[in-house]
Amino acid sequence: MAHVRVAVEKELPSGWRRARLSDVVRQAQPGFASGKRDPSGVVQLRMNNVTASGRLDWSLPTRVPVGAGDVEAFRLEPGDVLFNNTNSVELVGKSALFEGFGEPVVFSNHFTRLRTDGEKLAPEFLAAWLLERWQAGLFRNICHRWVGQAAVQRERLLELEIPLPNIPEQKRIAATLKKQMAAIERARASAAMQLRAAQALPAAYLRAIFTSREAQRWPRRALGDASEIVSGITLGRQPRGSLARSVPYLRVANVKDGYLDLSDVYKIEATEAEIGRLRLRSGDLLLTEGGDLDKLGRGTVWRDELPECLHQNHIFRVRFDMNQFVPDFVSAQIGSQYGKAYFLAHGKRTTGIATINQRVLAAFPLMAPERSEQERIVNTLHAQQVRVERMRHALAARLTEIDAISGVLLRRAFNGDL
Repeated sequence: MAHVRVAVEKELPSGWRRARLSDVVRQAQPGFASGKRDPSGVVQLRMNNVTASGRLDWSLPTRVPVGAGDVEAFRLEPGDVLFNNTNSVELVGKSALFEGFGEPVVFSNHFTRLRTDGEKLAPEFLAAWLLERWQAGLFRNICHRWVGQAAVQRERLLELEIPLPNIPEQKRIAATLKKQMAAIERARASAAMQLRAAQALPAAYLRAIFTSREAQRWPRRALGDASEIVSGITLGRQPRGSLARSVPYLRVANVKDGYLDLSDVYKIEATEAEIGRLRLRSGDLLLTEGGDLDKLGRGTVWRDELPECLHQNHIFRVRFDMNQFVPDFVSAQIGSQYGKAYFLAHGKRTTGIATINQRVLAAFPLMAPERSEQERIVNTLHAQQVRVERMRHALAARLTEIDAISGVLLRRAFNGDL
């Protein structure tokens, strides 16, 4: 089998050499599969326990029933390196160093446990090198692929060549990397936390608006009395008459929480009468009749994105007198905690899913302040959303920069520049 080189051949730093993993790893053992669970069983590390930054995540441990013999055969020891041999193409090859745990830990068959020859290869150096190779895309290029999964064969892994300084230098590099990567991880966690906080701002604003003392004094009207509520037509039904023509057709999948996804819009055959009765107009509020509990009341405002567009029977079209109501105000109200609480209380629930019918929707107690107040709230919300979007883009760019710094740092380490 031809050797897989670490990178394009280049001169190594003085005192370094190349070695096959098979010459510096004394054991490469796969784990075992277990489809059972046991709350009092042994912790078994799985694919989700290894992060993209090469750490072990202990927040969701899986416990499995294992005999004493298997615990000894598959028990991890400090210094073991876990190589994720089977995963998606993007994630195969993730690796982490096991540094110990307060109780016995075993590992699944999706990992290969690597134990190094301590006189030739420091395990922390190996774990860092595998992380660098994963980030560089090596394992994506050498894996065996099939539908939905990819695997790096043990023999292919052991054929890889690793650049090696002496053991003291390996340990120095690994210790320096650990310290600097920890700083990068802290920066990443901080940026991610800021991003989550920014994304939560619009919902917090809506919660404050619709639970305020002022909102408690606003008059209320049943949604059915303040609007026309119509459900759409069923996909697959045959239109009556011979003058049907093809028009755009929105499905539940197109209606998201606060926006429309028009990347995949169906067409439907409809008569002129159906088109005239059901075509969407700018300002119509579109609401889905069901879904996940946290998405109940999902909807958005139609803004004439497509001409002569119709909608599915599982979508309610709510049309207002525009002189009295601002559609975005109603949409924000229904999508707020105030609206979701109403639908959760009155919808029909099954496991993890709930639905609302037209009667429940029509009875929704719509807050109806003066239209000028509705406009003020919508304008403030829009300005906040613009700020949040700018923050989101800036923080996403920051996360990309942080990830790039990680890659540069790892490359420097294995080029002898750290």
